[in-house]
Amino acid sequence: MAGQIFRNWRILAATLFSAVLVIGAYVLARGIESPPVAQASEETALLQAIATRDTSGDGLPDWEKVLYGIPIDATTTDYFHLGMTDGEAVARGLIVPKAVADIPVATGTPAADTGVNYAADGLTPPTTGTLTDVFAKNFFALYLAAKQTNGGTELTADQTNALAGEALNQLAQSVAPAAAFKTAAGITVSGSGPDAMRAFAAAAEAVFKKNATDATMSELQYFQDAVENNDSSASAHLASLAKAYRDSAIGLAALPVPVELAATDLAIVNAVMRLSQIDDDFARVTTDPLSAMLALEQYPQAELAGERAFTDLAHTYAAAGITLLPGTPGASFVNVMATITVEQQAAAQTP
Repeated sequence: MAGQIFRNWRILAATLFSAVLVIGAYVLARGIESPPVAQASEETALLQAIATRDTSGDGLPDWEKVLYGIPIDATTTDYFHLGMTDGEAVARGLIVPKAVADIPVATGTPAADTGVNYAADGLTPPTTGTLTDVFAKNFFALYLAAKQTNGGTELTADQTNALAGEALNQLAQSVAPAAAFKTAAGITVSGSGPDAMRAFAAAAEAVFKKNATDATMSELQYFQDAVENNDSSASAHLASLAKAYRDSAIGLAALPVPVELAATDLAIVNAVMRLSQIDDDFARVTTDPLSAMLALEQYPQAELAGERAFTDLAHTYAAAGITLLPGTPGASFVNVMATITVEQQAAAQTP
């Protein structure tokens, strides 16, 4: 029975990581406001790269190695010494944890604790709590419950596809974006007028400068290095960026904000914190590939939310007749989108 479970798991995996699903989810995440073609192409290519990334060259994508207890950084392509690559062994059903076949299912409803024990055959389990671990347990529980409901008969291809849809739905629900870091009630509103707005800009700029990192690239570029070039330092930079965003969001939320800027300030705080969470998932691409992949699908919306918030910030200052020239306290905070636009235009003109 265990072999059949894993054969069906591979059908599900193929569905989950098909190019159609990956790109489709990405497009939905982007929404109707599309990025420049080059950027969209780059991010889509990254999604496909994660889905197919095989660090050791054993024929198994990294995310699937985790399910079979094979370290992603394994230095051999025959981890279990079966005389063939791990990919070949899995295809033949030779790498099968016996504990998976012995999951107790008393009723048609999966138990809260599925009982999956990857250590039964001396295997290294996925890190507890990772999306990869949770998804594996949910799928195996769903499969066994469905088979019991089917009178113990192996599932047909149609039934397996239906199960795949259910598992994917559960996966989508499990990775719903976290609740907003702050609500309006969590922001202190105090003062109004040009002087208060200038003071706030200077204080906010100080928060971001205090938490600046030595990063020389964007999180997407570091993520690309981690995925495509196996650059271990890229993960460290991503973790550093995640901390910088998190500390900046916390610091910004602690500042009293003028009435005119309250809504925009709240949007910036939440957008920056969301980017922190996504960068944190990016940094764990070698230990929890599923989380990193789905974080990349959510990245466009988070990035767009930040762009909108900082654009609104600049418009609010302009509407109030406040111009902060370069070098003026608060200028880099208020004019961040204008600065980015200039840098992008300069980069586009560079041969």
